[in-house]
Amino acid sequence: MSPNYYASKKKQIMTLHWDILLQNEPASWITDIRIMDLQKVRDQIDTVDQEIIKLLNQRVALAGEIGKIKLKQGADMYVPSREEQVFQKVLHYNDGNLPESSIKGIYREIISASISLEKKLIIAYLGPKATYTHQAAIKNFGSSLDYKALNTIQDVFSDVESGASDYGVIPIENSSEGAVYHTLDMLVESDLKIVAQVYLPIEHCLISEGTLATIKQVHSKDQALGQCREWLHKNFEKVDLVEASSTGKAVQIAKGNPELAAIAGSLAAESFDVPIVQKSIQDRSDNFTRFLIVGERSSTPIGNGKDKTSIVLSISDQVGALGAALSPFSSRNINLCKIESRPSRKKAWDYFFFIDFIGHYEEPIIQEAIQELEQSNPMVKWLGSYPNSSLEIEQ
Repeated sequence: MSPNYYASKKKQIMTLHWDILLQNEPASWITDIRIMDLQKVRDQIDTVDQEIIKLLNQRVALAGEIGKIKLKQGADMYVPSREEQVFQKVLHYNDGNLPESSIKGIYREIISASISLEKKLIIAYLGPKATYTHQAAIKNFGSSLDYKALNTIQDVFSDVESGASDYGVIPIENSSEGAVYHTLDMLVESDLKIVAQVYLPIEHCLISEGTLATIKQVHSKDQALGQCREWLHKNFEKVDLVEASSTGKAVQIAKGNPELAAIAGSLAAESFDVPIVQKSIQDRSDNFTRFLIVGERSSTPIGNGKDKTSIVLSISDQVGALGAALSPFSSRNINLCKIESRPSRKKAWDYFFFIDFIGHYEEPIIQEAIQELEQSNPMVKWLGSYPNSSLEIEQ
């Protein structure tokens, strides 16, 4: 017989003896053994936690050294392109069971804590607290930075332009309702640049201290009302829809009055202590909003098709002008992601065209395309270049 045969038999006999022993022992003794095994695993976890804390402090110390260099050079503490590279590297290192979203969330907080130790950054957003924009801001910057809620999109731009805040977070488009036009208008008027983008899944709730039978008015942001249009039509025969400056503000308005309701997220209901009457009332389950981060300087390039650039242009009033404006992209095989038109508000039937495409403003091929656009169009403005973080990654 081979040595493996005898080893296998020995294991079977020992297992049998152990089972017989357990059958003849009191339950309390068996429980004690299980507690001992549980404590052993917990001790191992404690050891791992000690090592994690030690390594986290080492990482923060190294990040602090980088922060000192940045301060001397006058460089930005928040660099979205570098963060995207870090995320991709740590995801590549992962060979365990942790999902990608969890790893990104953990490292988002590690980076956020590191930045907060290097410099106090203030992030302005469309408030009040608990709006979707607030959630998008925290998703992008983490919970360790300082946040400032402002009343309007224009206020967010103004606060960053004045230097009172370092960055601003505003909504730009929804997957079902389209563009947020006030943001588009401000991008044209402001000198701030887009430095990053973030996608957020949107689940709307009907929030009220009343019931479906008592509600006479529903307040919310225009985009939120539009995203729940079919549900509202189906569930309310007669109800006034009233626009609010934000979903959070709508909840504040509805609080204390059973005849008023708001459409907002569950976080807003919790924050302002108003009950949720109905969850998930949006017309589409795949409802996402894209938010932009704006600041004084755009993001540095990542390369390899991982950057996105946004521009706005006006075209000449002549036949084929729009086709000619797109030619610099098609002739260079530059991938366009989006084209959105918006009245210029300067004269009747005069439009701006907002274009997103793959590539960074500093790339030679993109510079060539921009220069060609400038030769044939009255106005071409670069709005910013930033990491092209995809919707799939953000989910």
